[in-house]
Amino acid sequence: MFWVASKGAPARPARDVEVGLNRLMNPSRTRATVVFSALMMMFAVLFSSLPATTANAADATATPAPIGQLLIKGTLKNNNEPVAGVEMHITGDAFDGKATSGEDGKWQIEVPKKGTYKVEINLETLPEGVGLRDADKSVREVDLNITSTAAVLFPLGKDMRVVQPFGEQVVIRAFAGLNLGLLLALAAIGISLIFGTTGLNNFAHGEMVTFGALLTWLLHAQLGLDLIVAAVITIALSAGFGWLQDAALWKPLRKRRLGLNQMMIVSIGFSIVLRYLMLIFFEGDTKVLSGEFSPVEIGPIDTTVTSLISMGISGVALAAVAYFLTRTRLGKAARAVSDNASLAAATGIDVERIIRIIWVVAGALTGLAGILYGLQFQANWLTGFAILLLLFASVTLGGLGTALGATVGAMIIGFVVEMSSLFMPTDLKYAASLIILIVVLLVRPQGVLGKKQRIG
Repeated sequence: MFWVASKGAPARPARDVEVGLNRLMNPSRTRATVVFSALMMMFAVLFSSLPATTANAADATATPAPIGQLLIKGTLKNNNEPVAGVEMHITGDAFDGKATSGEDGKWQIEVPKKGTYKVEINLETLPEGVGLRDADKSVREVDLNITSTAAVLFPLGKDMRVVQPFGEQVVIRAFAGLNLGLLLALAAIGISLIFGTTGLNNFAHGEMVTFGALLTWLLHAQLGLDLIVAAVITIALSAGFGWLQDAALWKPLRKRRLGLNQMMIVSIGFSIVLRYLMLIFFEGDTKVLSGEFSPVEIGPIDTTVTSLISMGISGVALAAVAYFLTRTRLGKAARAVSDNASLAAATGIDVERIIRIIWVVAGALTGLAGILYGLQFQANWLTGFAILLLLFASVTLGGLGTALGATVGAMIIGFVVEMSSLFMPTDLKYAASLIILIVVLLVRPQGVLGKKQRIG
């Protein structure tokens, strides 16, 4: 073996010099390393601000709980106005206590030990004309096994205890189904595009939704950036997160010809890692993203400005995706790769480049879905995991690997989830959507718009 040495320096094997030269001569690897390092540094800088700002946005002025103190708290507002004098009943682990909202709408109670507790709002103490937006959710469960502080939200609005005609209830639930379906479609398209081009069922996709929601909360509610600016930055970082996943994880696994089943298991593990990293950085509190919650009445429909804007943005984004896939060269290339990657490569299409672009687009769409979901329904470290089953149901129902199928499936799931509450308890509404999924797949295994070739 030859050795290379210089004056005053220890000798090194010639092979080490050769390896170093090869790395320098490989610019693509160098660029990937630089971009990876830059993104990780950016995330570290953003997350470094969290320890000083971990309080819930709805309770930002509250002092942090002393070490060892366990608190359950919340803020009651109706049309952005605090609601005072509302009684809360807290039970669990042999504990029974009550708390009342103050003039600022805030309430809190200290519990003696870690565990699971139930918080029930006393509907009789609500002011006249004010009620829960969802009358069936007067009891919430909180888990204090992991975190020391839990925030409980009871969205208030028009008193829904007044019985409405069945026809009006159908219109209201249909509107809610359209809203939910549009949100699910944004995230489900990402799953469908990734599956179509790579064959991967990405179980970490739900955490990408969570990433979008929590990052927006950090930038807007904690760092004070304008909501639009925070949303734009979040979408850009979500797109970068998609790029990073493919560059650092999935492309190397594809090069090693890892089977799809093994890659799916990797995605499950990756999702668990991401989920608990978000718990560490953001804690277990529910995060409140401020928006324009002024009520808007459209016939029997009682909604908010935020919901209407969210639906409009979702519709525009879905139309943009449709245009991209059907009218642009990159979109047509992506469809070709999805149909037959080998044939697409034989015609001169750079398959790996297309896959990388799809990951970027999927990341951006999923980040946007997380932003809109967080604005309407709030967010925590389990947000994406909670809707992951609905996302996969949407993709499977509509047809694996098709963006249009994912959209159609999401709309069906959204309507079924919301409309089912007219006939069954609210807690079972997700089960109804899965029953519909099973029935459709028994009749048409490939889904509504899917191809038989993709089965299996």
